[in-house]
Amino acid sequence: MIAAKILLLPGWLDSGPSHWQSRWQAALGHERVVQHDWQQPLRGDWVTRLEDVVLAQAPYQPLVLVAHSLGCHLVAAWSAVSQRVRRVQGALLVAPPDAQRADFPAQLHSWRKPVLNTLPMPSICVVSSTDPFASLEAGRAMAKAWGAQCVEAGPLGHINGESGLDDWSQGQGLLAALRNDSI
Repeated sequence: MIAAKILLLPGWLDSGPSHWQSRWQAALGHERVVQHDWQQPLRGDWVTRLEDVVLAQAPYQPLVLVAHSLGCHLVAAWSAVSQRVRRVQGALLVAPPDAQRADFPAQLHSWRKPVLNTLPMPSICVVSSTDPFASLEAGRAMAKAWGAQCVEAGPLGHINGESGLDDWSQGQGLLAALRNDSI
């Protein structure tokens, strides 16, 4: 059996050097999907970029998507339109922001109406009780809409570099569960 390749999907403004996604990339060799515009992210552009990256992978290799923040909404939007979703073995969705909040940043206008369809792959959605960009209730609701197993991680803020997670061993365990299809 061929091991799944991990594609890291950062959110708005990318993931900085102390972010667990960057640490996983450096230590484990996972591939980051680099967007053309991190400042003014247009949903259609980000979906197209993910599609291009998936197309560039070896056709026989399964994929696992590891998304943070706006990257979670990217997985949902891409999954709704791509013919290549069958290549994805699973998705780890971490700290999705509530795109319907009144204070959702204006630069993210094309994401304002989130895609909330059931995802066609096994998925885990990790939410924090102290995320400044989504209430716990909103996180649970997104997980439910996507058909994802909801994991409440406790008071970890936005589950990013400022959360002090280092290599985030809990996230690595969740990723291992997805790779082994044991959720």
